[in-house]
Amino acid sequence: MPAKIVTLTTDFGLKDPYTAEMKAAILGICPNAILVDVTHEIAKFSVRMGAFVVASAAPYFPEGSVHVAVVDPGVGTIRRSIVIQTKKAFFVGPDNGVLVLAAQKQSIESIHELANPRFMLPKVSNTFHGRDVFAPAAAHLLNGVKPAEFGPEISEAAVVEFAKVKRKNDVLVGEVLHVDGFGNVITNISEKELAQNNVKGAVSVELPSCELRLEFCRAYGETKPYEPLALIGSHGFLEISINQGNAAKKFKTKAGDPIKVSPA
Repeated sequence: MPAKIVTLTTDFGLKDPYTAEMKAAILGICPNAILVDVTHEIAKFSVRMGAFVVASAAPYFPEGSVHVAVVDPGVGTIRRSIVIQTKKAFFVGPDNGVLVLAAQKQSIESIHELANPRFMLPKVSNTFHGRDVFAPAAAHLLNGVKPAEFGPEISEAAVVEFAKVKRKNDVLVGEVLHVDGFGNVITNISEKELAQNNVKGAVSVELPSCELRLEFCRAYGETKPYEPLALIGSHGFLEISINQGNAAKKFKTKAGDPIKVSPA
């Protein structure tokens, strides 16, 4: 019998009881669920960072896993609560872009609104849908409830700017998706998009603070220590890095900054 796995990604931190309340809601409905904490240290309200983390972790979980992401500055407003079914998994959370990056990588099959009160806790708070809506939905999915039972089908989920890459002639226009703990500048430009734009060998990069010509490498160690480089990171996105250094600090770059990339 396949394992019943739920992953949790939130901006709750570790100080408060919120994560434990979500886990309790899941286990009350599906006692044999396996709960995996991806992280609860997403920067507060950073949908962009949450989206990147979920998209990075989700591919490595078994088929049928349910991924819950709660980075939800619009909780209690008109934003929808949704479940996205892909060819491999389910993604549950607010319709604010936090799920889309991950779901797109796995080929979206359907999107449904979480609207059926049968699959929520009896009393739904206006400020804690993670516990009262998303956690119960995840548990019911593990118990075999079909996405269509949760509510009406939606034609498409919200796609925010950080999930979009534009092409102007031979220039890819994207943005910085995340800066990791090593100072690597991770963009939203994928390996596939670079290949389609014939980027190889060397790359021209324009950031708000500087313009760079970088060698396009396969690994950090292909340059000398403290030299900058470009490469495809472990999650399939273009990174601007410094071998044994901090690229974000060096180039004064942060998440959300625009970036332009073209063949050198």
